[in-house]
Amino acid sequence: MGILLDSIHKAGDIKKIDPAGYPQLAQEIREFLVDKVSRTGGHLASNLGAVELTMGLHLALDLPNDKIIWDVGHQSYTHKILTGRKDQFDTLRQYGGIAGFPRRRESDCDAFDTGHASTSISAGLGLVCARDTLGEKRTIVSVIGDGALTGGLAYEALNNASRLNTNFIIVLNDNNRSISENVGGMHKYLNEIRTSDAYLDLRDRVYSRMNGKNPGAVDKIRKAKNIFKSFFVPGMLFEELGITYLGPVDGNDTLAVKRAIEDAKRIRKAVVVHVITRKGEGYIPAEKHPARFHGTAPFEIETGLPKASSKPGYTDVFSTVMVKMGQRDPKVVAITAAMADGVGLGRFHNIYPDRFYDVGIAEEHAVTFAAGLAAGGLKPVVAVYSTFLQRAYDEMVHDVCMQDLPVVFAVDRAGLVGADGETHQGILDLSYLSSIPNMVVCAPKNKWGVSDLMKFALRYGHPIAIRYPRGAAFDGLKDLRTPVELGKSEMVHQGSGILLFAAGSMVETALAVHEILKEKGFDATIVNARFIRPFDAEMLKEQLPSHELLVTMEENVRSGGFGEHVESYVSEHFPGQKVLTIAIEDEYVEHGNVDLLKKKLGIDAASIAERILALQTGNT
Repeated sequence: MGILLDSIHKAGDIKKIDPAGYPQLAQEIREFLVDKVSRTGGHLASNLGAVELTMGLHLALDLPNDKIIWDVGHQSYTHKILTGRKDQFDTLRQYGGIAGFPRRRESDCDAFDTGHASTSISAGLGLVCARDTLGEKRTIVSVIGDGALTGGLAYEALNNASRLNTNFIIVLNDNNRSISENVGGMHKYLNEIRTSDAYLDLRDRVYSRMNGKNPGAVDKIRKAKNIFKSFFVPGMLFEELGITYLGPVDGNDTLAVKRAIEDAKRIRKAVVVHVITRKGEGYIPAEKHPARFHGTAPFEIETGLPKASSKPGYTDVFSTVMVKMGQRDPKVVAITAAMADGVGLGRFHNIYPDRFYDVGIAEEHAVTFAAGLAAGGLKPVVAVYSTFLQRAYDEMVHDVCMQDLPVVFAVDRAGLVGADGETHQGILDLSYLSSIPNMVVCAPKNKWGVSDLMKFALRYGHPIAIRYPRGAAFDGLKDLRTPVELGKSEMVHQGSGILLFAAGSMVETALAVHEILKEKGFDATIVNARFIRPFDAEMLKEQLPSHELLVTMEENVRSGGFGEHVESYVSEHFPGQKVLTIAIEDEYVEHGNVDLLKKKLGIDAASIAERILALQTGNT
């Protein structure tokens, strides 16, 4: 650990460091972050870019009385270091350790739990109004990235904030990226501000000529530069909204950030402080590949390469399938919400750029846009993480399913995702998708199932969601590829007495459960549900007479999930039938290794087998 970093033990300790040491402290923090994240994995590039920005904020503010809301929150590692948590970084994103995102229960310096984009301005505005209502004295700062500013929620909040007659600081951390490179009108607007020669050249010329002759005048100009700049910066979008704009500021200059925040604190209205940072700053592999180091697995520091090679994941399989589907059908189009690489659409984009749409961090728009594409005669595929698709529930209900439009939802990261924790676990999608009329929900048992279900979905002609997990794709049961029929399950193994009715990723678990039960003398039947809605009621009618125990298995919350729907049907049509529902209890699941989480939640093979054996032997 660095010499200066050793002196940081709690909030405010940074103020004891001589300003001449700020560059050294920034370097020590970067070295610390690279070292720790190389071991645990985590969000690296965004944190490296925000080091001086965070230092400047902590110097200008009084934490924990003042409040910082970090949009999304994956750039909050330096904030955690400066608030007394550096000694816990070996536990970053590990079960029982510190989270990769801000958590109020973790520190009183974390003002708001975040994890999804575009929420910080709304939350900050709420804290501002609460402050004023209670007559408190504190500064509220929302830090939002230019990527998150593509989300509609941010504009709703800006519109509301424009009416304020009290101080509220919005720091726009502009690094020209969300996860993938940014797109759209706001990206173009901010780029014009970054590169406006008329403004930047004149500003630098005036500062240079006056600094030696009259330093006091330079300070006055700096404080009044929002007026000076309005003649030169194109658009002045924020000013036209009624929000004061300060910037651009070098976000990798600690003192520049500190001065800007101190200037902003004097303004009795909402004020945007526009800071320019560089994602991945200070670590060359992250500077060259910011998307890859947005969220990274453990890696070798010298090369930036992953420490362990991984098997192809479900996302990789989906990527290959999409390219093939694009070759076969010119009506197939793909949509992403600022995550082309994350959801596996990078190759499709490269091969079919005219049929690829990145809408920015705007899941609601993505879904209604897809509905329009479908109404126009195309076959849109919306690829999105499970945890982010829930943001577009209304659009799925109203704009897609009510009109019965042929939109395919490729729901990535469905189920437990592990280290990203509560805000990213994809454990609600079976419930919220199954609640929508006209929506078909299905899940592949293995990597070949992704291809089979995608082919079915694109010819189905109605709303359909295919959900698949994060991580390596299951490559077992290669030769079992029963043709896909709507609502029909697939027999994996015919046994008797116990029926394991497993959805998606739980088929692999069911195979392991079967082996444990076999050692105890039970030959359980295994059925791949394949379709969660509608599930295969005909199969149940066929099989239940010879099975005294039905076990439903899903990687989803119990409430409104697969098992609950099956159990309701069985209780009506097969009264007295024993049913064991294996699901996640209705709770938020913290971060940690997926295998460990499954064990803790009781949905791993050993735990499931133990519950089945207890029921079958009467030891409940």
